[in-house]
Amino acid sequence: MIQFSESQLQEIDRIKSRYPEGKHKSALIPVLHMAQETLGGWLSAETMDYVASILSLEPIEVYEVATFYSMYNLQPVGKFVFEVCQTGPCMLRGSDDIIDYIKQKLNIKVGETTADGNFTLKTVECLGACGYAPLMQLGKNYREHLTREKVDALIAELTEKASAEIKLS
Repeated sequence: MIQFSESQLQEIDRIKSRYPEGKHKSALIPVLHMAQETLGGWLSAETMDYVASILSLEPIEVYEVATFYSMYNLQPVGKFVFEVCQTGPCMLRGSDDIIDYIKQKLNIKVGETTADGNFTLKTVECLGACGYAPLMQLGKNYREHLTREKVDALIAELTEKASAEIKLS
């Protein structure tokens, strides 16, 4: 059963208190972030329905927001999500080639996760850092001026990190 902890429910009440009565829909984006971070890394229909009930919204209102923004995962994802910008400025600087290279290197398509569960590849609209193109978002960080060599180094670094985590558990 999907459920926030008591401290998370208190945090949601604090977030809701920022907004006037009847305007709690404004809390939806931060609550969806909380849900994704703490309830499995992605937003299932059950999770979105739960968020709707907490905020006294219709489920469709939550679905509309969750499906609009690329920052929400609507299916399970890997430990590391490569969100590569594919808008005009990044494309002019080679993002299509980077996306194709990642697909080939990891043997996955856009939207898929590697068999080991480590990597998911997503394409996203503008990340707002056109001067650093081509780029990707990886968690809360950007990886800029991407090249095949930088992608190779990043994959090696993250693969090693995932292996170290397995050894520690």
